[in-house]
Amino acid sequence: MTTSTPHIDPKGVDIAETILLPGDPLRARFIADTYLDDPTCFNEVRGMLGFTGTYHGRPVSVMGTGMGIPSISIYSYELIHFFGVKNLIRVGSCGAMQPGVDLYDVILAQGASTDSNYLEQFGMPGTYAALSSFRLLEKAKCAADSRDQRVHVGNVLSSDIFYNADADALSTWATMGILAVEMESAGLFANAAAAGVDALGIFTVSDNVLTDAHTTPEERQTAFTTMIEIALDLA
Repeated sequence: MTTSTPHIDPKGVDIAETILLPGDPLRARFIADTYLDDPTCFNEVRGMLGFTGTYHGRPVSVMGTGMGIPSISIYSYELIHFFGVKNLIRVGSCGAMQPGVDLYDVILAQGASTDSNYLEQFGMPGTYAALSSFRLLEKAKCAADSRDQRVHVGNVLSSDIFYNADADALSTWATMGILAVEMESAGLFANAAAAGVDALGIFTVSDNVLTDAHTTPEERQTAFTTMIEIALDLA
């Protein structure tokens, strides 16, 4: 495998075949410090922290990806093609878009619709549906059920736009049954599918765009423990 890329320089530290991918590098540090045995930092380039350790004796890595499809797509491409990662699990927060989806509920992204043009590069003669790995999805659903965690499985929106000039955009997506909005999964799922590896998005609801309920930034960094434990079970 490649020893380094423009964005990842492990300096000889192994990167595990299973990796958790939060957007925030500080959340990556929190996951490593809280859940992994003997975590070692494998990346500090551009402040995008990555760590490898073990969880119940199994090698696991965790690394921040930044916000948005362009950022996660760079990191996931390099992790897959240059470092041999096989299971990429996005963990993060999302904004619920359906009634009955409450704060702290967990969403498993079966698919990811998008308003991005990232998928155009693959030259598909139609509209490509970016799906997660059913193998990982099934295991994650079983892990959530074993914890009696309230969970929703379905389609999310990976949007390029955080502050949208079109005030009705999200409600239009919601009419098609989109569970929640986030900013990365469609790019991750497409990169994984193109390379023949597995990817999944697991999200904790941090706010609800219908009710304006929301959590604090501190809670988003440290409180979403069930989501992280479900993801770690997939190792």
